[in-house]
Amino acid sequence: MAPPTGDGGSPAPIDRPILEFLQTRLQATRQVSQAAITDASGHLELQVVFASSYYPASIDEATLTVRWYTNDDFKIHYREVHSEHTWECRWDRHPNPHNTRDHFHPPPTAPTPGDDDSWPTDHRDVLQLVLDEVEDRIAVLWNE
Repeated sequence: MAPPTGDGGSPAPIDRPILEFLQTRLQATRQVSQAAITDASGHLELQVVFASSYYPASIDEATLTVRWYTNDDFKIHYREVHSEHTWECRWDRHPNPHNTRDHFHPPPTAPTPGDDDSWPTDHRDVLQLVLDEVEDRIAVLWNE
């Protein structure tokens, strides 16, 4: 097994080809204004900024951050910035002391520990699940 990456996520290295695949797929949608692979946070990840036109004016910014590892562990963090608060949640698959390997940190604060859950094995299916939940969230925002 590879040495830990030091990011508290997984003992495996980041899977850059999967991040590149997800980047290409997300950049092709009207909902995304920017998708870039970066290591600005000290960890290689895909940073996605959703198009502001996709959200009500009360949302200053909405982002999705993805880390995908070569052993299919992942951390996917959705975050909305409102004028006076943030709303966030996270889908995770990684070894940890607080939950099962697959778990969800629910909104609005993504607390730890999260809720044990089960995710698809394929990265495309996981992305679809996350995007479907983001769509549901956006519908709620427009109906508030």
